[in-house]
Amino acid sequence: MFNWLQYFADWLVYSVFGISSQTHLGEALNFFVFDTLKIFVLLFLITTIMGIVNSYFPVDKVRNFLSRNRMYGFEYLFASSFGVITPFCSCSSVPLFIGFVKGGIPLGITFTYLITAPLVNEVAIAIFAGAFGFKVTALYIVTGIVLGIIGGFVLGKLKLEKHLSPWVQGIIANAQTEEEMLYDKQSLLQRFPLILKEAFNIVKGVSLYIIIGIAIGGAMHGFLPTGFFEQYINKGQWYAVPLAVVMGVPMYSNAAGVIPVVQVLVVKGIPLGTAIAFMMGVIGLSLPEAMLLKKVMNWKLIAIYFGTTALFMILSGYLFNIIL
Repeated sequence: MFNWLQYFADWLVYSVFGISSQTHLGEALNFFVFDTLKIFVLLFLITTIMGIVNSYFPVDKVRNFLSRNRMYGFEYLFASSFGVITPFCSCSSVPLFIGFVKGGIPLGITFTYLITAPLVNEVAIAIFAGAFGFKVTALYIVTGIVLGIIGGFVLGKLKLEKHLSPWVQGIIANAQTEEEMLYDKQSLLQRFPLILKEAFNIVKGVSLYIIIGIAIGGAMHGFLPTGFFEQYINKGQWYAVPLAVVMGVPMYSNAAGVIPVVQVLVVKGIPLGTAIAFMMGVIGLSLPEAMLLKKVMNWKLIAIYFGTTALFMILSGYLFNIIL
C-alpha cells in the first residue's frame, strides 16, 4: 500500500539529496521521510473514514453498545481482535485512537486497541512464524491479545478520561454539538466537504507532534546499533527482561523491521522471552508514540499507559522464558 512512498523517500534521499543508503544519516533521513508521509496519509484517511462512519451511525448508540455490562468483556476482545487485523505500528495506530475517542468509545476499550495493534498483526504473524515456528507464533498471538485485553481493562477501570487533552475534549464536544447536523437527511456528497475539513483540522492539529516524534524515531533507528543493546540483555540476571523492554523503547520500528533482529539475538544466546520482551518494547512503545500521544493526553496519562503496558510486557517475557 505504501510502496510508492518508499520509492519517493528513496528517490528524495538517495538521488536528490545524494546521501548514501549505507550511511547512518541516509538510513535515518529515509526513515523520517517515509514514516512522516505514511502517518500523515494514514491519519487523514482514517480520520475521513471515521468521519463518514460517525455521520451515519449515532455515536451514543455505539458507545452504549460497547459499554454494556452484559457483554462480559467481549468488547475488549473485539477491540483486541480489530488490533490484530490492522497492520499498524505504535505511531500509525494513534490516528485510530483519536477516531475512537472522538466517537465516544470508552477509553479502556480504546487502549486495548492501541496496545494490540502494533504487537500482533498479519505482518508480525507471518514473519514470526517463519522465524520461530507455529507453536511459538500461536503463543505470541494469544499473549499479545491477552496483553491488550488486560491492559485496556485495567486502564479503563482507572477512570482516566479527565487526563485527555483539552484539544481532544474540544473535538468530543464539537462532535456532540454537530450530531444533529451530521445525522440529518443530507447525502454523503453534501456531508463530505465538512468531513474533509474536520479531517484536515485534526491532521493540522497533530502535525508538529508527528514531525518531532518521527524525527526522534528516525535518529534512534539510524544511529543506535543493535549491538549497543545486546551487550546488556545477553545476561541471565533477573532484571534482563525489564531492561530489554526499557531499552527497546528508543529503537522504534515495526514488526517487519525488528523480528529479524530478534531472531539474531536468539541465535546469539539471548533467551527467547527476553528477546520477545525487547521486541514488544520496540514495536509496542516508542518515544515518537509518546510525542504523538502528548497531543491527545497529558503526561500523567502517558506515563500510566506506558507503565501499565510495559509491566504486562515484562510479565509476558518472563512467561515465555518459563514456558519455552
